[in-house]
Amino acid sequence: MSGKQLLAGILLAIVFIVASNSMYVVRETERGVLLKFGEVVNPDLKPGLHFKVPFVNNVRIFDGRILTVDSTPERFFTQEKKALIVDSYAKFKVKDTAAFYRATNGEEMRAAGLLAQRINDGLRNEVAVRTVQEVVSGQRDELMEAITAQLSQSAAELGVEVIDVRVKKIDLPPDVSESVYRRMNAEREKEARELRSQGHELAEGIRAAADREVTIIEANASRESEIIRGEGDAEATRIYAEAYNQDPEFYSFVRSLKAYQETFSGTGDIMLVEPDSEFFKYLRDPKVRK
Repeated sequence: MSGKQLLAGILLAIVFIVASNSMYVVRETERGVLLKFGEVVNPDLKPGLHFKVPFVNNVRIFDGRILTVDSTPERFFTQEKKALIVDSYAKFKVKDTAAFYRATNGEEMRAAGLLAQRINDGLRNEVAVRTVQEVVSGQRDELMEAITAQLSQSAAELGVEVIDVRVKKIDLPPDVSESVYRRMNAEREKEARELRSQGHELAEGIRAAADREVTIIEANASRESEIIRGEGDAEATRIYAEAYNQDPEFYSFVRSLKAYQETFSGTGDIMLVEPDSEFFKYLRDPKVRK
C-alpha cells in the first residue's frame, strides 16, 4: 500500500467519524436539547434527523413519555397527632427541557428523587391538618387534588409537569397496629360475650315457653282423654244396663263365660273354689233359667 492510499484511508476514516458525530436522531417519544459548550442553544428539538457541529455542540435526549416516581413509605402525623405510614406515587413528564436540564442535569433519577421529596413534603403538610378518618376515606380525593396542585407549581422549577398523585396504601405503624389489633380483639370478644349471653337468655325463654306449652298441651290432652273415657264408660254402662234389662239371665250367662275365660286363660294359676259355689252355677246347669 502506497503512502497516498494510506493517507486517503485516514482521511476517509476522519470524514466518517466527523459525519457520524454530526448527525443525531430524536424519536417521537423523546425530548432533547442542543448544547453549545454546555449552554442550551435549542431547548426544543423536534423529532427527526438533525445535524450538529462536532466537538462544539452536544445533544441531551430525555424520555418524553409519562414517567412514574414511586416514593418510599413515610410516617406522617395527623391532626390528632396519630402516626400513619403513607405510600404514594406520582405521574409526570418532561415539559420544559431547558429547565429540566438545568435543574437535574438531564438525569431522570435525580428528577424523580427531587419530585419524591416534594411529594412527601406536600403529604406531610396536608395530612397534618386532617384527621385519620379524613385521610383514609373522608377527604382522600381532596387531599390528592391539593397535593397535585401544589406540585404542579413547584415542579415547574424542575421543568416537569405533574399529571397525577395517588396514595397506594395507608397503614398504621407496627407498634400502633399491634395495640389497635389488641383493642379491636378485646372489643370483639366483649361483643361476642354479650351476644352469647343474649342468645342464652333467649334460648332459656324459648325453652321455658316450650315447656309451658308442652305442660298445657299434656294437661288439655289428659283432660280430654278423661272426658272421653268417662263418656265411654257411661255409654258402656248404658249399653250393659239395656242388655241386662232385655234378658237378665242371658246377660248373666255371657258375663259368666267371660269370667271363665279370663280366669282359666293362664296355665300356672291355682284357684281353690267350692264346687257348689255360685261361680260354677252355669257349669253345673248350662240351661238358662228365668
